[in-house]
Amino acid sequence: MSLDRLIEKIEQTQNPTVAGLDPKLEYVPEFIKERCFEKYGETLKAAARALLVFNRGLIDALCDIVPAIKPQAAYYEMYGPAGMKALYKTQEYAREKGMYVITDAKRNDIGTTMEAYAAGHLGKVRVGTQELEPFLSDALTVNGYLGTDGIKPLLSVCRENDKGIFVLAKTSNPSSGELQDKTVDGVPIYEIMGRMCEEWGKELPGVYGYSGVGAVVGATYPEQLKTLRKALPHTFFLIPGYGAQGAGAADIAGAFDEKGLGGIVNSSRGIMCAYQKQKCDERKFAEAARQEAIRMRDDIMAHVGKISISQD
Repeated sequence: MSLDRLIEKIEQTQNPTVAGLDPKLEYVPEFIKERCFEKYGETLKAAARALLVFNRGLIDALCDIVPAIKPQAAYYEMYGPAGMKALYKTQEYAREKGMYVITDAKRNDIGTTMEAYAAGHLGKVRVGTQELEPFLSDALTVNGYLGTDGIKPLLSVCRENDKGIFVLAKTSNPSSGELQDKTVDGVPIYEIMGRMCEEWGKELPGVYGYSGVGAVVGATYPEQLKTLRKALPHTFFLIPGYGAQGAGAADIAGAFDEKGLGGIVNSSRGIMCAYQKQKCDERKFAEAARQEAIRMRDDIMAHVGKISISQD
């Protein structure tokens, strides 16, 4: 099961973090942009190429210490077809380097439309006599608020292709409570969604106690995070909100079980823009990202403890 592979990478690196590759053009060092503009002009192709060069530098610096990347599709879609090619090439490069790829696209629909999303991001499509993989995701973020009709088409594709999903439950943004904190029969909607993840996950059981249906639970709400960990013993968490959004390592401690398993913590700007924060030579952007990733790992591991996948 796909999330088993993620858990194994987390245990191998002793690092429950994921680098969010959400590269705005202003995050990219000037020397990379200048080189791409010189070759391709001030075009969408040049912008997309700059993102890819930047991403590859980051991946090279992180691949031995960070188990996964999480590219947010919107930052690539904004540059059109060239941007989508950069997304594919980023996924491909990360996979070559042994990293787990979570595509953050938050897709949601029903019926054949959701089947198409599932095939495109997690499965294969038939072209004549060939079956081809359009994108190279190991897991995909999805919106579950259309209910089971929007999730069921994903489950068979995940099972057939060894992929996973992360369903939005309690998101990290400030206004999430406008809907997610409302109660039904005394139970918050985010917890109802989490319980649905537990139920959906029964179709994708894993060997380490967590299913292939994970949940997105923000670090910016540590009490809810702790509550959901107790309520959802088989649901692995993707945890945004660390760093730039204000949450710290102490806020995410409640997401993990006694073996140090249970979640993976995202940092995007903190890692990508480390060279800007450190005010170092922009040509050392990758080294700065690596230093920040190590600092983040050590900060979180001080609260999580040793990670073990032992079945004893």
